[in-house]
Amino acid sequence: MAQSPLTHFDAAGQAHMVDVGAKPATARVAVAAGTIRMQPATLALVRDGNAKKGDVLGIARIAAIMAAKKTSDLIPLCHPIPLTHVACDFLLDEEASAVRCTVRAETVGGTGVEMEALTAVNVALLTIYDMCKAADRGMVMTDVRLMEKKGGKSGTWRAEG
Repeated sequence: MAQSPLTHFDAAGQAHMVDVGAKPATARVAVAAGTIRMQPATLALVRDGNAKKGDVLGIARIAAIMAAKKTSDLIPLCHPIPLTHVACDFLLDEEASAVRCTVRAETVGGTGVEMEALTAVNVALLTIYDMCKAADRGMVMTDVRLMEKKGGKSGTWRAEG
């Protein structure tokens, strides 16, 4: 059978964890982003810090960092990696009635941190949903994607648009 272009499958098509033991340790960075849309009144609760459960963005930031650290426990074939830095930022978009989350994850190692950044964004958005669902069950999480990755054999990649 021909070698699969998907790295998590061997030549026989069986799922496996990629061997990164021989890869050189290099600085690696990944940036991911996503958005949660909500009613304007819900965005006002987030902005003004008046949500019943407390500081929505502060708790979501901590949730993102915790999620990045636990990614290999959630995604079956992810390697546990030593993160050197995780930053989570939020931008409130009043016009779109949305919160945009951006996470930057960093490590020095033999594999990238894309999954950690993506997991962190998803969990941050889920945390915002959880903290605000009493006010707005119709929130929509959308456009979660990798924005940039640096390091490793493939170098730098940036999303278009």
